[in-house]
Amino acid sequence: MGEDSRLRGKVKGQITRFASQLSAGWTKPLRRFAREMVYGIQAAEDVKVSEIARSLGEPIRLLKTETRLCRNLAGTDLTDRINRFLSWEGAGRVGPETVLALDLGDLTKPYARAMEHLARVRDGSTGQLARGYWLCEVVAAEVYGDTIVPLYGELYSQEAEGFESENAQLWRAIDRVSEATGGRGLWAIDRGGDRRKLLIPMLDRRLRFVVRSQGRRHVVLPGGRRCTVREAARWCRTETEREVEVERDGRRTRLRLRLGSMRMYLPERTYTPLELVVIRGFGAEPILLLTNVPPETGRRYAAFIADVYLVRWKCEETYRFVKQAYHLEDVRVRGYVALRNMYALVTAVLYFVSVVIGGRSKVNLIFKRVCERAKRFYGVAAFFQYAVADGIHRLLNGTPLGSLPAPRPTDDAQLAFAFTKPPP
Repeated sequence: MGEDSRLRGKVKGQITRFASQLSAGWTKPLRRFAREMVYGIQAAEDVKVSEIARSLGEPIRLLKTETRLCRNLAGTDLTDRINRFLSWEGAGRVGPETVLALDLGDLTKPYARAMEHLARVRDGSTGQLARGYWLCEVVAAEVYGDTIVPLYGELYSQEAEGFESENAQLWRAIDRVSEATGGRGLWAIDRGGDRRKLLIPMLDRRLRFVVRSQGRRHVVLPGGRRCTVREAARWCRTETEREVEVERDGRRTRLRLRLGSMRMYLPERTYTPLELVVIRGFGAEPILLLTNVPPETGRRYAAFIADVYLVRWKCEETYRFVKQAYHLEDVRVRGYVALRNMYALVTAVLYFVSVVIGGRSKVNLIFKRVCERAKRFYGVAAFFQYAVADGIHRLLNGTPLGSLPAPRPTDDAQLAFAFTKPPP
C-alpha cells in the first residue's frame, strides 16, 4: 500500500468520524447523506450536486445518485442542527479574550430567475445591489494567532416566509453561540454594530463587544456634555503609535497609526461606561470603535482593542475561502431549504478543514502531509485552509467513498446470566 493510499484512508476515517458526530441522533438516511456531502464537497471542491455525485463514485447511474442527494437537500432544514453542533463543539476553544467575529455576507445570483425567495442584497465586492441571499456567520479567532473556529453559518432571505428582521437574524446567531460558550469571548462587529437594538441588549446581557461606530450615535461625555461620537473623537488624545503593513491594490505599504481612547456613556445607559477608541492613519476619516471592555493596567489598551477589531478580517477571509475553494456562488440548487442546507454543510466542511485537520497544525502529521499534496510554490500561508482544501481534493478526487462501516457494538456493562431470557 502506497503512502497516498494510507493517507487517503486516514482522511476518509476522519471524515467518517466527523460526519458521525455531526449527524448523531439523525435518521439513518440523513446520517448517510451527511457523510456523503461532507466527503463530496471536499473531494469535488465544489458545491454543484452533479460534481458531488461524481466524486462519490457509486456503482449506479449518476442520475440516481444526484436525485437522492437533491431529495435529501430539499427535505429537512438541517441548518439549526448543524449550527448547534458546531457551536457546542467549538465552544471549548473559546476563551475570555477569544474574538467572536460576527458578520453579514452575501451570495449573489445576478442571472438567477427560478431560485426560491431571491432577494435584494448588497454585493460586498462591487457595493451595488444585486439579486441573491444574505449570509450570517460567526467565526472565533485568537487576537494573536492564526487558528479560526467556525461556530455558526446561516443563509437567509428577507423574502422568505417567517423572516422577522436583520436584527432577529443577528440575535439568533449571538444567542446560539453565547449559549454554547457561556458568555465567553469578545464580540467584534463591523459598521452597523452600534445600532440601538444590538448595543442595549448586549449591555443588558453583559456581553463584551468591540463594534465600529458610524459616528452618528449620540453619547454623553463625563462632564455631562452630549454630542455625537464623531464630534467626541476630536477631543480624543493620542496614547500610542504603531506601524502596520497593509496591502492595497496589490501593493504592500506601511502606515503609521495613532491611537487613543476616552470614556463616554450612552444616553440610555448613563450608569454603564463605554470606551471610544480612535484609530487615525488608515484613511482620511478615523476608525471609531465602541467597547465595554475596561482598560487594564500594564496593557496598551487602545492597541489591544484595535487588534480585536482587526481580527474581523478572518471572518471576511472565510467568505472568500468558501466562495473560491468550493465555488459557493456557482451553487445550482433552486429550493430555499436546499440552499440553506448547502451553506450549513459548507460551514461544517470549513470546520473540518480548520479544526479537525488543521487545529493542531504544528504537530498533526495528517495536516502536514495533506498540505504537501496541495503542491504549493511558496509554502503554506497563514490562512492555511486553501492548502488543506487543495490537498484533500487531490487525495480524494477520483476515489469512491465506499460503504459506511458497521457501528461498533455498544457495551452497557450490564451483567447477564446464561439463563436470562433475551429481550423481545
